[in-house]
Amino acid sequence: MSKEELQNGLNPQQREALLHTDGPLLVLAGAGSGKTRVITHKYALLTKEEKVSPSSIFTVTFTNKAANEMKERISSLISDDLKGCWIGTFHSQCNRILRSDITALGYRSEFVIYDESDRHSLIRHILRELKIYEALYKGVASRISSLKASMVTPEEFLSSGDGFGFDEKLAKVYIRFQDELRRCNALDFDDLIMLTVRLFQEHPDVLQKYREKFAYILVDEFQDTNRAQYQLVKFLASGHGNIFAVGDDDQSIYRFRGAEVKNILNFEKDFPGVKVIKLEQNYRSTQNILDVSGSIISKNPKRNVKTLWTDRGRGEKVFFYWLPVEEDEAKYVVRTIKDIYLKGVYNYRDMAVLYRINLQSRVIEEALRREGIPYRVVGGMSFYERKEVKDIIAYLRLCVNHHDNVSLRRIINTPHRGIGSATLNKIEQESKRRGISLFEAIRRICKTKSSSQTVIDKLDVFLKLINGISGLKDSSASEAIKSVVELTSYAEELEEQRIQNLTELMISAEGSSIDEFLDRVSLVTRLDESMPDDSISLMTLHTAKGLEFPVVFIVGIEEGLIPYFKSADNEEEVHEERRLFYVGLTRAKDILCLTGARRRRIFSKRQEQEPSRFLKDIPREHCHWVEKAACKKVSGNGSKEKGFARNKAVVYAFPYKTGCRVRHPKWGIGVVRDCYGKGDDLKVCVNFPGVGIKRLALKFAHLERI
Repeated sequence: MSKEELQNGLNPQQREALLHTDGPLLVLAGAGSGKTRVITHKYALLTKEEKVSPSSIFTVTFTNKAANEMKERISSLISDDLKGCWIGTFHSQCNRILRSDITALGYRSEFVIYDESDRHSLIRHILRELKIYEALYKGVASRISSLKASMVTPEEFLSSGDGFGFDEKLAKVYIRFQDELRRCNALDFDDLIMLTVRLFQEHPDVLQKYREKFAYILVDEFQDTNRAQYQLVKFLASGHGNIFAVGDDDQSIYRFRGAEVKNILNFEKDFPGVKVIKLEQNYRSTQNILDVSGSIISKNPKRNVKTLWTDRGRGEKVFFYWLPVEEDEAKYVVRTIKDIYLKGVYNYRDMAVLYRINLQSRVIEEALRREGIPYRVVGGMSFYERKEVKDIIAYLRLCVNHHDNVSLRRIINTPHRGIGSATLNKIEQESKRRGISLFEAIRRICKTKSSSQTVIDKLDVFLKLINGISGLKDSSASEAIKSVVELTSYAEELEEQRIQNLTELMISAEGSSIDEFLDRVSLVTRLDESMPDDSISLMTLHTAKGLEFPVVFIVGIEEGLIPYFKSADNEEEVHEERRLFYVGLTRAKDILCLTGARRRRIFSKRQEQEPSRFLKDIPREHCHWVEKAACKKVSGNGSKEKGFARNKAVVYAFPYKTGCRVRHPKWGIGVVRDCYGKGDDLKVCVNFPGVGIKRLALKFAHLERI
């Protein structure tokens, strides 16, 4: 495409961002404002018009899914397969750098990458060793991840005194964790970035090599960068200053992962002379949705002000329903989903239910199952987290790296081969005493005959098995997986579905070497899973980031959930909760429905709920506001005020229940959606498939109950 063709269809601000090719540029891209289009067109312009090689443009985003979409769109623009390009996630890009240059830090280049499950497994092992309560492993893993995101090494943490929230037990675990990773020649996700930054800090010649290699730095979702990621791109861009960062501080929602919204706010200071462009035209949502979400986010201080607008028209008003209990909320959501589906405009895949915490999905799932509506919980267990898949991958990892203790612990007795915990403890002791890997400890025990003959025989069989698998190193990944399954007799006692998963694993590995395949699966996250053909998507607000749906329900708009109760006493965290709510609101294209319940079971306890403080910021003229229960207003400071909702003290008995079927003499069979009014003014709202929703005066409707 020519420069003129690349500008076609872009609005003036997008065009301005596209044509800026020298020096730093910050694009503040509001939700749904077409930022991906700007990035992909920018890449195409640089390669076609500026004659920059794809291998000289360092392009990073946060999920493999986003990176793959970016590659596809760029490839269609430049009619090229992008061979040798650097388009990927921060983790995949750093992995690529470290594979080439990590030896400068004393690691071997054939390191393995531990995913979240592997990291948790190792931390639990260390906690048991140190006699620390093992159930704390997730919190410990999160703290260590935050320290790494902030570029704090174990030694720096240990010497920090009261800095960084110092905890002596945590320091011991962190030190032991990094020592064990080093001994296994393994890196976790956070190491990939932290060690790349350290490589650049300690080896200026390596940094200079990559500065000269990359003429342009393109960063997507810049507001989600943590300190280590920001330091990485600053290092690469500090020579030529050709950094193109696209982000939206209003959508910075990963503070708990170490993301620092100040990175985008400080960009102008860190890159003098930067040009700032705002993208405010929204191509996703209707104006009513934008006005409601804009009113929410406008109350946050310290933000780059953006006023989103669209030419899609006002659209439907935003719905808000306040119901007595969470079961009523779930019934309302599912009933509305059915009504929308029956109209024939939207499929199930066009609708999503969002919530703050995973616990909220239970009642929604139950209601969907009762109605036979297909659904999928997005962000649940990944394909690569299934036990049988993890087991076979562990065999492959051990075959390329005998020092991988986590993988060895996982499969030494899988399938069952009579090597129990007592034997494993003996191997662990030998490993510690001599400072060698578990695999080497097994070799030594077998060689010195320092155990019973029965145990030695079992360990010897295991050694021969791993050595045999290690001979597959030069095979394709698919062939190696097939051989591992056969050599270990792994599939003999598996049920059909699990065997099918192993077949799918072989298919996914086709065309890759073992090293390439292991890198790819290690860098997969839950957000990279494919979406189902036609089912309702259920997910947390965090998981919904980057997605969009024609119809969105956000449930549980209550104090303690939005904002989350753990954030209530921290002003910065309340600001982030507001941004999180904003992200959820802006996922909707056509229909947005908010719900809350007066009583909800949270952590096994049924409790009274108050409407979220954020609701008071929503202008009512953009909403249909329905309250099915008495409630009180919550002010911004958490105090109760009268007047939030009208008391519904009088309860009327209606002749038709929501969901029942009726027959009309003209429109045929329909489903009752709502019944309201009283006396002679009773009205009924009925959805007739193929006709639509009709609001009828009951005394004239001539309805027949079926």
